[in-house]
Amino acid sequence: MNRREFLQTMALSIAGMVATGCGLVPSESGEDATRLDLETIGEVLIIGAGVAGLAAAQTLVQAGVNVRVLEGRDRLGGRLWTSRAWADVPLDMGASWIHGVRGNPITAVAEEAGLITSPTDVGKAITYHTDGQPLTRQQERELAELQEAMAEILAEAQDEDPDYPLQAIIDWAVAEYDLSNEERRWLDFSVNSLIEHEYAGSSTELSTHWFDDGEEFWGEDVLFPQGYDQIATFLARGVSVELGQIVQEIRWEQGRVVVTSDTAVYEADAAIITLPLGVLQAGSVRFSPSLPHAKQEAIAGLGMGLLNKCYLRFPTRFWPSGYDWLQYIPPRKGEWAEWVSLADALGEPILLGFNAADFGRQIEGWTDAQIVGSGMGTLRHIFGANIPDPLDYQITRWASDPFAGGSYSFNAFGSTPAMRDTLAAAINRTLFWAGEATSRAYPGTVHGAYLSGVAAAERLLGL
Repeated sequence: MNRREFLQTMALSIAGMVATGCGLVPSESGEDATRLDLETIGEVLIIGAGVAGLAAAQTLVQAGVNVRVLEGRDRLGGRLWTSRAWADVPLDMGASWIHGVRGNPITAVAEEAGLITSPTDVGKAITYHTDGQPLTRQQERELAELQEAMAEILAEAQDEDPDYPLQAIIDWAVAEYDLSNEERRWLDFSVNSLIEHEYAGSSTELSTHWFDDGEEFWGEDVLFPQGYDQIATFLARGVSVELGQIVQEIRWEQGRVVVTSDTAVYEADAAIITLPLGVLQAGSVRFSPSLPHAKQEAIAGLGMGLLNKCYLRFPTRFWPSGYDWLQYIPPRKGEWAEWVSLADALGEPILLGFNAADFGRQIEGWTDAQIVGSGMGTLRHIFGANIPDPLDYQITRWASDPFAGGSYSFNAFGSTPAMRDTLAAAINRTLFWAGEATSRAYPGTVHGAYLSGVAAAERLLGL
């Protein structure tokens, strides 16, 4: 069972899953937030030039609304960030894939922009045991059986009250079934690979009831060999964006917004807030008056996850061909368990190592040399001591990024998916909200961010 099949099985097993999409939601004030007199609107401010902000801006611009986007970074895209430090190979440091191309709005944007995509296949995977040897056919069957049992246990727990942190259910299963040390490592690997890497949250923080709540698009996963930032550039066409404006305070009353950045003050009739959940949780942007209590509860209750990347570029390919995913069952949970070969997709001998949640957060405090050395230790354990050193590397530290505070949101223990609706709700026809964390149907995705931006703009327009 591969990652996507596992998640699809999990999704189908949950009775009563809520699938509300990105439709309109009522104002927190109880007023009709979808009615604004567009003829009297002088300007709308959009806070953040990520995909949500740019999608909202493009929708409003096409409707004839005067829009200004304020962005703290010196680039477009937010958590959609393409590094061009290697002139011949753009690398996506944040979002990489269109997950499920069929019916996906990002597919439509990419086609309209004439962008090149390249597929990767989670089914083309090889898994290495803790000793560095590939799993035998028998071991692959045993691992699949364990993962299927895990899916059944979690599905049953989702039908029971109360909710628990996901790890509590895993610990119960370990005790109940008296798993061996090897089986426990396999279970830890499965939790990390299939769940923590997918949702970016630690199993100690994820809600058992709601960790996998949401919808998905079907079809293959594709990435952008020339960079995902082409999507941001395309969405920004005809939009007024001011970079390097670090927003510090947003003062608002019905029909008026005053935004203070580190260098300027802006006034408008309404604003669309697309700040990442991690930034809202950090409180680095002040709201005056304070946000309604329900929105503050939603901000505090949802989780901000972490998925960090380490790209290693080698002089030659030393790993087997025919595989996109290289997986490793480590002795300690979560340490360099997921690698992606980009040799086929990008045409260069590059490996991408993922680290999520707890270990991903731990290594943010390490030096680059320590991170690369740790990753190379795993690769040499699998492929031999004589593999070449990397020619170069690129590393992310999303939790330490003040404009992100993490990678993407997850449904934490103690939260509910309804909190995303609360986060998306407009306030007094003046403050509108977008971003992947506001998307109940597609959280943690680029398409969720895009759809939320369009929905916020349409809400403002009264559509």
